[in-house]
Amino acid sequence: MEFRYQDPYPIQKDDTVYKKLTSDYVKVEQLGDREILTIDPKGLELLAEEAMADVSFMLRSSHLESLRRIIDDPEATDNDRFVAYNLLQNAAVAAEGALPSCQDTGTAIVMGKKGENVYTGVDDGEYLSKGIYNTYQKRNLRYSQVVPLTMFDEKNSGSNLPAQIDIYAKKGDYYEFLFLTKGGGSANKTFLYQKTKSLLNEKSLEEFIKEKISDLGTAACPPYHLALVIGGTSAEANLAAVKKASAKYYDHLPTEGNEAGQAFRDLEWEAKVQKICQESAIGAQFGGKYLTHDVRVIRLPRHAASCPVGMGVSCSADRNIKGKITREGIFLEQLEENPKRFLPDTPPHLEEAVEIDLNKPMPEILAELSKYPIKTRLKLNGTLIVARDIAHAKIKELLDAGQPMPEYFKNHPIYYAGPAKTPEGMASGSFGPTTAGRMDVYVNEFQSHGGSMIMLAKGNRTKDVTNACNMYGGFYLGSIGGPAAILAKDNILSVEVVDFPELGMEAVRKIEVKDFPAFIITDDKGNDFFADLAH
Repeated sequence: MEFRYQDPYPIQKDDTVYKKLTSDYVKVEQLGDREILTIDPKGLELLAEEAMADVSFMLRSSHLESLRRIIDDPEATDNDRFVAYNLLQNAAVAAEGALPSCQDTGTAIVMGKKGENVYTGVDDGEYLSKGIYNTYQKRNLRYSQVVPLTMFDEKNSGSNLPAQIDIYAKKGDYYEFLFLTKGGGSANKTFLYQKTKSLLNEKSLEEFIKEKISDLGTAACPPYHLALVIGGTSAEANLAAVKKASAKYYDHLPTEGNEAGQAFRDLEWEAKVQKICQESAIGAQFGGKYLTHDVRVIRLPRHAASCPVGMGVSCSADRNIKGKITREGIFLEQLEENPKRFLPDTPPHLEEAVEIDLNKPMPEILAELSKYPIKTRLKLNGTLIVARDIAHAKIKELLDAGQPMPEYFKNHPIYYAGPAKTPEGMASGSFGPTTAGRMDVYVNEFQSHGGSMIMLAKGNRTKDVTNACNMYGGFYLGSIGGPAAILAKDNILSVEVVDFPELGMEAVRKIEVKDFPAFIITDDKGNDFFADLAH
């Protein structure tokens, strides 16, 4: 066979609409018989700073259109429409530029493709990192990165650095970029399965996908943009393709393979997987049709003895944005500045929510919740205690040392969350729920000490939580994952740090809430909404 080189990912076009940031920082210089695009490193810093700012507060128009389609779909459930409407409202609030769309403002990720005739003269990662740093310092974003000091000791970096920066070489005299901010919830829903040729038949692949879709659950804030990648020259190549496909970066790949091994989209399987997701009935967080907006299935070449399969999502905070630097200047993808235009004139109709007074004694709150079945929609009013991963670990250390559980953990419901920075003049920064499942290991022990009797967070949980609530009379309430900005604006009245201030965004806080939306997911009788849905 003759030698043949194939671009592994032959993206056939780019129909992205870009806005021009500036003509500064770029010039063309002659070097022998070659023209070199010389970029002042300050241009990299500017592009990264603007990209991280825009993607934290705005979304693509196509994503917002998908949310509106849910509201207009007669087959959507009331819960699907309720979630979609809230996410559109949240987008409208975030676009004002004070409150980011999600409180988990994510790991900053940059993928660059640098032409051979592009010269910067510096370590590009340093200047891209400086731009990211600038945005996280100036805007109301959260520092989510922790750095290890020893194997077990960590501290918050205080800057949201380090970022993940991957730069590839290519032909040409221009520089392309994909910027992402990836929250922990959606990042944790990236899966790699090492399979074999036995998977590659209609029946086996369909059964495999049906099984693995249930692993997604709702912890990463659906509706999702789901990516499924089959094949890959290595496990890491597979997962890199998953991330880019979930960001729609590979939308314009070919739709068929060739003997040189080009990556391609399989449109037939995209439709099949989308149908599987709809028929799962998991829906947009609380049951229904819209676990996913859409699906991308990418087929890659593989080693004959290996068949990696990767699955991942871009969540309701679909924070992906392209950039480029050319002879003409520095450009950034245009995101939607007016999300309000996607909102319907009237909100979707829903049955009236049950109001719960959180300022009553805990036994009275538990008795009130016990009157209602799972799936009941609630409006919470009163005091919540905010605590997440590290705070839970600290309280377990107290119990292990024979010390009593703090009274605040017994007297109030526990909201698993960590806020972004508070804008000037506001009571709270963006403050949506974090993934409940990470705290599952603490529930039985804490409830046995009279704490965590009511928990508020997002996503499905393990059977251990259902059993603990049944044994000790507790409840898990589900909050909508995603609308962190509107919760801060409309539902959180005050925020006060009450313990472990050194933990930064992971400190224990007391917050006062008004009409905070939630659903009963797990009750004191052994019922669990997601378990019932699975059966």
